[in-house]
Amino acid sequence: MNSSRKETTKTGLRNPVPTVDIIIETGGGIVLIKRKNPPFGWALPGGFVDYGEPLESAAVREAKEETGLDVKLLCQMHSYSDPSRDARLHTISTVFIAQAEGTPHAADDAVEAGIFTRDNLPSLVFDHAKILDDYFTCLRKAGELPTCF
Repeated sequence: MNSSRKETTKTGLRNPVPTVDIIIETGGGIVLIKRKNPPFGWALPGGFVDYGEPLESAAVREAKEETGLDVKLLCQMHSYSDPSRDARLHTISTVFIAQAEGTPHAADDAVEAGIFTRDNLPSLVFDHAKILDDYFTCLRKAGELPTCF
């Protein structure tokens, strides 16, 4: 563990922080946002889970805040917990697959939003390239739920 990570609770315990990421299927592709805050770059919409908030509610909230889209969650895909996935602190991200209609519009922590396919993905921050590789690899064919999770 990186010694610069000194996250502690009132009890003195160090615990990972829960986050959510959302793979939003829309318009023949998936929605990505360009981050307003460090680390800068393209990412899946997502963020920190508020205290007392269910993961599913956090996913719907973060999708709306960052893209303006109302999403329908289809499934929980997987959780990613590598301590190095976020250089700021140790996070555990639960990834959801969702569908939405409409055009994404950047808001909140995003400066840009776009729809991408597997063939035109930009360079991604965090471990989002790994997440999307898992997503695309495990689909039976475009638009169907993963079969490997």
